[in-house]
Amino acid sequence: MTQQIPPSSPGIPLRESDLSGVRNFRDVGGLPTADGRRVKAGRLFRSGHLAHATETDAEFLVSLGLHTVFDFRNAADQALEGPDVELPGVRNVNIPLSDPADGKEFWTMVRDGNVDRLRGILGDGKGSARMVDSYRSMVLDRTAEHSRVLHALAEESLPALMHCAAGKDRAGLSVAVTLLALDVERDAILADYLESNAPHRRYRVRRGSDAPEARSPEVMELLAPLFDARAAYLTAAFDTIDEHWGGVDRYLAEGLGLTAGTLGRLRERLLD
Repeated sequence: MTQQIPPSSPGIPLRESDLSGVRNFRDVGGLPTADGRRVKAGRLFRSGHLAHATETDAEFLVSLGLHTVFDFRNAADQALEGPDVELPGVRNVNIPLSDPADGKEFWTMVRDGNVDRLRGILGDGKGSARMVDSYRSMVLDRTAEHSRVLHALAEESLPALMHCAAGKDRAGLSVAVTLLALDVERDAILADYLESNAPHRRYRVRRGSDAPEARSPEVMELLAPLFDARAAYLTAAFDTIDEHWGGVDRYLAEGLGLTAGTLGRLRERLLD
């Protein structure tokens, strides 16, 4: 069940700084394509979850004229954070994607596990390796979901907002796939992805105890791979596309089933 939020008021300025209950929000408009075009502003947005959106946040989001919110969280995420607020006149589409944190049990460990347990699961590079494997699997195993999103964007779902929990991994990869379909330069896609590391955008790490040892430097270092946006993660996704399909064109055509006509409509709707 979604939470109810009143309709928006007119004349709300479109400022990221207005948001207090939504993290990691941004417009991906302006990113350059290989042929010198740009992604249109005000058409595709990304963020963390909307479960804690305030009334003012909701008014801001409604003022964007959104058609669809794509929520890539799974049931464990929604149980942890709550459902998205309901934005009047906006369609909410839940398409669960693989969670690098592996659901409720893993998040319980993140919140409550002591340093020895965290060391065993995340130490010696295991945390970053887990993230790289997750990005690879989201490319290989979630072609149907990414195809569904891109077909929806090509037909009817703009302006759209994509989000997961932190707006970094599942939403980050889904935005990246969309931008690849628009022929945006990979360096530009990576730069946008890394914007999730800005202090005001980062997901807040929650621990079950307020004791100093619960957030000791070692604990926070062990948890960092889960909460960082790292170039190696998205690069692993790009490499997987190249290794498995031989490049973006075959990935889009064979992996995601995008015809030339669908790609043309997508680019017409999203590019200046």
